[in-house]
Amino acid sequence: MLIFAHRGATDRWPENSVAAFTEARRLGADGVELDVRRSADGALVVHHDPEIPGVGPVGDLRVRDLPTGVPLLDEALDACQGMVVNVEIKSDGGDVLPRAVAAALADRRADSVVVSSFDRVCLDAARSADPALGVAWLTGWGTDLRSLLADATRAGYEGIHPFYPSVDAELVGEALAAGVAVRPWTVNEPADLRAMANYGVDAVITDRPVDALAVVRGE
Repeated sequence: MLIFAHRGATDRWPENSVAAFTEARRLGADGVELDVRRSADGALVVHHDPEIPGVGPVGDLRVRDLPTGVPLLDEALDACQGMVVNVEIKSDGGDVLPRAVAAALADRRADSVVVSSFDRVCLDAARSADPALGVAWLTGWGTDLRSLLADATRAGYEGIHPFYPSVDAELVGEALAAGVAVRPWTVNEPADLRAMANYGVDAVITDRPVDALAVVRGE
């Protein structure tokens, strides 16, 4: 089971920062999950929320307006070399952002990347721009994961990223048989981490990479 640091090592550094990604790599995380939005001048900005506190909505800002510590995607990817990078695209209702992300990642084909989103239209737009790009359907609480898995399999998606309480061994077995990766989020407690490992998930996305690595290395 691989360990993905959710927005980097956030217990030590600000989330989605180069420092958080670098620290996650130093700690031994296998990967990171990060979030991407589009700036007013078309740059790919690594930031979770629609708005940067005290500055304004990411979509209204230009690169020169971004505060120190908010990186662009290329800078973040450079900091994540050697790890798997899960790029979550924060859908803005169109296909410009996912196509731009796909184009940016195409130059890094040698790196291990997967694109995820809650928005299926966004996933399809990214894959349309680059058919070789691995995409994973991100889902929240209350989703019928059997139906989701069936739809993801038919669509040829590389993986599903469900909210962890809905994951069980049967689902993981079905996904394995279908060739679809399962990477639950956000798995933080040792008991839940052990359960996911026992189910055989491909990876967990966690806010506590140090604890998660201790669980995995102790087995």
